[in-house]
Amino acid sequence: MGELSQTADGDVIGSDAGATHRYLLILRFALVNLVATSFLVASYLQGWLDGFVAPYTTELSAIIFLVFVYGLVTCGATAWRISVELNDIHAGEPKPASWAGKHLRSVRDCGPESRAVHAGALRLKLSNRVTNVRHIANLLVFLGLIGTVIGFIIALSGVDPAATTDVENVAQMVSTLVSGMAIALYTTLVGAVLHVWLIINYRILATGAVHLIVAIIGLGEAGGRH
Repeated sequence: MGELSQTADGDVIGSDAGATHRYLLILRFALVNLVATSFLVASYLQGWLDGFVAPYTTELSAIIFLVFVYGLVTCGATAWRISVELNDIHAGEPKPASWAGKHLRSVRDCGPESRAVHAGALRLKLSNRVTNVRHIANLLVFLGLIGTVIGFIIALSGVDPAATTDVENVAQMVSTLVSGMAIALYTTLVGAVLHVWLIINYRILATGAVHLIVAIIGLGEAGGRH
């Protein structure tokens, strides 16, 4: 019967399965983004994204998407480091430069109160690293709202009550109004969808961070009692 060990997300499994699921956190991260990317590609192939190819809409959507990519890369890099450190801890070989290694050095020969202080500092440090991804996700919503405001400004800028009696002017006003509303709605949609996408990744990352904090503090407490 194989020995029990923990996965990258803190689940207890057999040692034989542990080798297969050493990077379970990364696998979850990759699966979520693969599914989301598949939906994005399918939407493009169906022509559902054609409305984004328009003046102002394209530029604003591109800015929102670049911020999303930055957040996703940051999330992926942090998830990778957390997964690697969890694997090292479960293998009993935390690297000196890792969060676990630094914490173990800081609590060496410390009393219970000092270890508690260092544990609190560790929680704040890792929580801040993870929370940055959530801040980027919230920024996507605000950028979408900025696009909404810009769209309404464009829509209302073409409205001239004095020119409503001229058929040609009315047609131009309607065209500008529709264009502005399209910008407002599309940029709001982009910000909202990418926000949800990044928040899902944030939740995966936050779960892994909690397991890492628990594992590191457990190591520190075990070392302090010896």
